[in-house]
Amino acid sequence: MKRTRTFIALGLSLAAAALLLFLPSCTGKKYYFNEGLVFGTYYNIRYEASQDLEDEITAELARMDSSLSVFNKASIISRINRNDDVTTDSLFEIMFKTAVEVTKMSDGAFDITCGPLVNIWGFGPDGIGYKPTQHEIDSILQFVGFQYVELDEETHHIMKMDTRIQMDASAIAKGYGCDIVAGLLRNHGVENYLVDIGGEVVAKGHNDKGEKWKLGITKPIDDPTGEVQEIEDVIESDNICIASSGNYRRFYYDGGERRSHTVDPRTGYPVNHNVLSATVIAPTGIMADALATACMVMGEEKALEMIEATDNCACHLIMAEGDGTRVVISSRWME
Repeated sequence: MKRTRTFIALGLSLAAAALLLFLPSCTGKKYYFNEGLVFGTYYNIRYEASQDLEDEITAELARMDSSLSVFNKASIISRINRNDDVTTDSLFEIMFKTAVEVTKMSDGAFDITCGPLVNIWGFGPDGIGYKPTQHEIDSILQFVGFQYVELDEETHHIMKMDTRIQMDASAIAKGYGCDIVAGLLRNHGVENYLVDIGGEVVAKGHNDKGEKWKLGITKPIDDPTGEVQEIEDVIESDNICIASSGNYRRFYYDGGERRSHTVDPRTGYPVNHNVLSATVIAPTGIMADALATACMVMGEEKALEMIEATDNCACHLIMAEGDGTRVVISSRWME
């Protein structure tokens, strides 16, 4: 059963709200704060440890960037897109298998081969940024679809049915990065941490005051700069993987028509329904990230059906309605 409530707002995003004081504890550990850039966005990591792990965290994120970032021309995914003879690594292979799984779960609403569609609408690393013709869209749709690519696990190569196939892991890499960094921290015995990459969050334990981590759901504001943020609601948790996807920050206007960055890989067009954003809780960051994007493409009814049918997952959707918004929460939301 779904529960509904109403907000007067325009969209939704996630921001991790954590205290900035890091005080030594009696165990010799203290809270550290590391930040930087990866996948074209910011990361913020807070954790309690006996030493600063920034160098190892940076190295791990660099390893991910060199595998999955389409903005890195030397990455594995970029070289596959150029049809170079390149061997995949474990990071790429886990991403690929998860992406295929979510594609099947969402009836094709999530598909990492939609890169050329994202580009032609102006939102990818090589974005053109104009309104394509139906002929151009149809031409691209001929080589969009996970069924046209295959991972050979013996040779560790991606096999393409068409050399024009391009992959884009942007809708899954940030959540995956949160998982990877959280795993590194756990391997160092860290029990209290919050990993935030571009608003996707994996958190466990408590902050420096012994409280559960506070994750702020901000008021949805039509602000492409992302500079205007007001907290609408706060989630408190000591064990969570959560991600959000929305259309109110990345968009442009074409002849007065608003173009969303979320492109439906099945039609080739930006989505045009009343779901402004989706927030998903899942067992892993990579799954939460991919499912949030799928929800944005699917729309309210189909998204809720998918989430309700998926174990240990929940979603929070916000839709435009009249002059305000309507929020729908799945049955397992913050159980």
